[in-house]
Amino acid sequence: MEEREQLDKALETLKQFVCRLSVQAGQGVEYGEQLWQGISRSAGLLQELAYYHDYGQFLCRHEAAGYTLADVLVWQVDHFKLYMDRPEEMNRYRQPRLLLAAFDTMLQMEKEPIYFQEKMRTETGQDIL
Repeated sequence: MEEREQLDKALETLKQFVCRLSVQAGQGVEYGEQLWQGISRSAGLLQELAYYHDYGQFLCRHEAAGYTLADVLVWQVDHFKLYMDRPEEMNRYRQPRLLLAAFDTMLQMEKEPIYFQEKMRTETGQDIL
């Protein structure tokens, strides 16, 4: 198999992975395809996704607005503690949804870093600022 064929196969595998996670998360294939389009245009997030696919953990090399995927995931879990009285809206116990949300947030952070730096700093699940 030629190098280009291997690359195309790897990219298709990652796309299908995102789409499967999207369905598992209750978001639908369309959301997965849209998210894939963003991830595939970000070299850093594509590398992070490939590493997660292969090893089940974050590489944490890519940063947006000074944050890694692990930082975003921790922020999400902390942030969603605010919704403990609304379990249907919580992502805390839904790993595929949290994972996709972390990638989605990182894509947005690449576009609007200052907005998300402020959000990450001020929006927590704690009562202190």
